[in-house]
Parts: sequence; C-alpha cells; structure tokens
Amino acid sequence: MPFIPHTEEDIRAMLEAIGVEKTEDLFDEIPANLRTNGLSNIPPALTELGITQLMQQRAAQDGKPVCFIGAGAYEHHIPAAVWEITTRGEFYSAYTPYQAEASQGTLQLLYEYQTMIAGLTGMDVSNASLYDGASSLAEAVLMAVRANRKSKSKKILMPRTVHPAYRKVARTIVNNQGIELEELDYDHKRGFIDPDALPKDPGDVTALVIPQPNFFGVLEEVDTLTDWAHSHNMLVIAVVNPLSLSILNAPGSWGKEGADIVCGDGQPMGIPLSSGGPYFGFMACKQQHVRQMPGRIIGRTTDLDGKTGYALTLQAREQHIRRSKATSNICTNQGLMVTAATIHMALMGAEGLAEAARASHRNIRMLVDQLSGIEGVSAVFDRPVFHEAVLQLDMPVDDVLHTLAEDNVLGGYALGDDYPELENCVLVCATETRTQADMDFYYEKLNQIFSMQRTAPRPIKPKM
Repeated sequence: MPFIPHTEEDIRAMLEAIGVEKTEDLFDEIPANLRTNGLSNIPPALTELGITQLMQQRAAQDGKPVCFIGAGAYEHHIPAAVWEITTRGEFYSAYTPYQAEASQGTLQLLYEYQTMIAGLTGMDVSNASLYDGASSLAEAVLMAVRANRKSKSKKILMPRTVHPAYRKVARTIVNNQGIELEELDYDHKRGFIDPDALPKDPGDVTALVIPQPNFFGVLEEVDTLTDWAHSHNMLVIAVVNPLSLSILNAPGSWGKEGADIVCGDGQPMGIPLSSGGPYFGFMACKQQHVRQMPGRIIGRTTDLDGKTGYALTLQAREQHIRRSKATSNICTNQGLMVTAATIHMALMGAEGLAEAARASHRNIRMLVDQLSGIEGVSAVFDRPVFHEAVLQLDMPVDDVLHTLAEDNVLGGYALGDDYPELENCVLVCATETRTQADMDFYYEKLNQIFSMQRTAPRPIKPKM
C-alpha cells in the first residue's frame, strides 16, 4: 500500500471506541502456537532509492537475451503511449461495470474493443474478453455444443496442430461434461491438416477446430476445411492470432459461409510478455449464436435526451440469470488487458498492425533462410508460414538451446515433449522487433555450436 492514512491518534481513537487496549487484542482468538513474534528472515527496510537499485540489480541478473521463442507468447513493439494511458487512474482502478450509469467510460472502451475485434475477425459480434487463449478455446467448445442442436454426439475434432497447452486446458475444462475431444493428426511432412486425408463420412461431429496459423506457424487450408465441416453439419471454431488477421483472410470469410466461432489470445495486441501473463482471451461469433456466447456484451444506445449511452446488453452469467440458463461462470475478466489492447489497436491503426505483421513475416523468412545455411540445420515443413517455423537440428535440441541461452540467445521452443515425432526440432519465431543484427547474432552462435561439433565431436555441456 503506497499510503496508510491512519495516524497514531486515529488508531487510539478507534481502539477506545470498541473498547480494546491495543491492536494485537483484536487477534486474541488465534492460538498462541499459531502466532509468531516476528519475521526473522526479512532484511532491514530500504529507502525507495535502495529498493529501486536492488530491483535493477536483480533484473540485470537475468541478462538481456535476444528472444526467438514464440509458441503462443510474442515479443512485439508496444508504443509507449499504450501503457501510459492504460495505467491512468480512470482505467487502472476501474472494475467490472455492473452499474452502467457510473461506468460509461469503461463501457465505451469495451464497446470500441468489441467493434475492433469484430472487424478483425469478420464476425457479427464480439464479447468483452475472456481469461486467455486456452480458456477461450474451452469456452468455444462448450458454446459449440450448445449451439449445434443438430449434433447429439458432443464430439469435437481437435487437430494436433492446435497449441498443446490450449488442448490440455480445453480437455481439463470439458472432460467431465461428456464432451469428447477427438484428435485429428496432421501431415507429418508438411505440417498442416491435409484436406484430402479427411474422412468422407465423419459421422455425427459437433464442431471442427481450425488454427490459423497453427502451432508450427504453418497456414492451414482454412477455406477447404471450413466447407468440409459445414458439409457435414459441423460448426467451425477458428483459433487465430489477432495480429495475423491484419493481413490474412478473416475467419468470417473462410469458405462459403465463414467460421461460426472465433477465439484466441489477445497478447500480441499491446500486452507485454510479463513472465507469462496476465494476458486475455477474445471471442467472436455469428449473430445466430450470440445467445450461447459466454461473458458480457456491451451495446450502444441513446438516453431520453437523445445522447449516446452504453449499457450491458447481454450478460449470460449465472449471477444475472437462472443458473440452468447460464452459459458460463466467467466473472471479472481481463479488463485492464483489454483496455491496453484497445488503445494499442487504436494507436497502430489498420496499416500499423498490417506493417507489423508483414515485417514479422519477412523476418521469419530471412531467419529460416539464414539458419538453414548451417550444416546440420534444415527447415522441416515446406508450407507458407506467418512468423514462426520449425527447424530440425542434427544435435540434441535441449543441449543446443541451453548453450545458446548461455550466450544470451533464447533460440526457440523444443517440440519433442509435445510432438515425439519432432524430437530434434525447434520452433523459432521472429517478430518485427528482431533486427538483422539480432538474426546475425543468432546465426553466429548457432554456427559456432555446430562447427565445434564437427571439428571436435564431444557432448555439449548438459543442462543443469
């Protein structure tokens, strides 16, 4: 707490008013064996200057590595104004807008956010955020089961090209609700769901999940997959990177009818990596499915004087309607992250987002071409990608990544644990923040490792 308002006189007055001699007496019901006389391992208090210096020293211990890891969390440029505005008191301290008349600023921002997400995804309506990309996929699965009344199977086709963490979270959330997530394998040579390998008669399936781009960074054949799903009475759940939608076709235009539900993680839109969070999930859908959408939807209206006003148009949570009619128990969402994303999208504009996406694509192409020139390194999938790609190494991946990290290069994400068939493969990412000097540095360090292995074969120092 930055400021404690109570003086010693205030405290004495309050204790006298309730008839207690000292503050400790308020806790006399706690047994003596559960109480402590102090925290002996806490160091002496520091001044504000001392604390700042200490934290700077500890931050410096992590170094400043060049990051080529993506795998669902991406280092993008965030204009300085984004978080300067986001952390203003009006936004920073705002809570869930239960009272619309007192929350017009928050509601207007959420309305603008919904409009932007609907525009990016090409869908009719967006809600006001979920917790993260993984839980948004789980909610999309639940929503598809409710919305597709033609299907009785509660079976969802879940490609292995979907983020492994997303699949695990979705399974955890829906597993005890009688919903079956049937894995759909990918073409191991090209890294995508081959439409020609899909069954001609899949039977009763509720929905097909389509990632774009997929976990390998590869672009899926979304139009063909969407039309195949709809021809078999399935709904289509699109899992997308929102930044990629500034240059790729929006899910609302996939195939003849478009995707039915779109979800994903909003982290690429103005949210720093922050050691894993907090991030936020987004969701949009066709108008016909809006009643099955979880969370809240903000609407714009006019008051009795004809002035513009904002209201909570739809709240499908059990606190607001009959429990049996609720679509979820989503409570306080990632409102502050949504605020930052809205400001980020507004400042960047359509062209700014598209340029960041184009630069990211250019960089991954250059990085893959450069690293593939090293003997022992090769690209795995010959397919279009967005800003990630899979490389195969002729050395143990974990050892290589550990050695690179010692030289301040975070070389990528090892795929072997999640995909045994890609045991010696690494997923690398290059966003618009990576310079040619960064990529040259990566090439130099990786080339040194392979050169040492060729000239003097010996095991790399194992990871501790």
